[in-house]
Amino acid sequence: MTSATKPVLTGGCQCGAIRFAVAAPPVKVSICHCRMCQKASGAPFASFADIEHSDFAWTRGKPAAFRSSSIAERDFCAGCGTPLSFRRIDGPRIEIMTGAFDRPDRVIPTLQYGSESRLGWVVGIANLPSQTTLQNYGAEKLSGIVNHQHPDHD
Repeated sequence: MTSATKPVLTGGCQCGAIRFAVAAPPVKVSICHCRMCQKASGAPFASFADIEHSDFAWTRGKPAAFRSSSIAERDFCAGCGTPLSFRRIDGPRIEIMTGAFDRPDRVIPTLQYGSESRLGWVVGIANLPSQTTLQNYGAEKLSGIVNHQHPDHD
């Protein structure tokens, strides 16, 4: 990605020390249920947007990396711990975690991997009772919460 290229998507970590920009739409967006992704994300699955290296740039800071297997590294912010990416060593793309985008609603998964490790209850999530954050905390408590996370923009 060149400095003259206008980003299509941007994102970063919770504390703002690491930011990135993407110059073209993702090649694909997927969910991975494999055990390695569950552990790396601390969640029942991880969701990734595959970006060509030529369309991607770290625009602030440089993430730390953990070699999670013989074929891949996972980038994260050393300051706040936000998981950011999965990279095959010497692969053509970087897979950015969709929750790290400023607009995660624009990176919609279209396929799933690692289904052998999918937790049985994941399928029924949409049918569980739900509340908004306001309903959960109440207006008084919610108004007193101070957010220390970086805003979803630069």
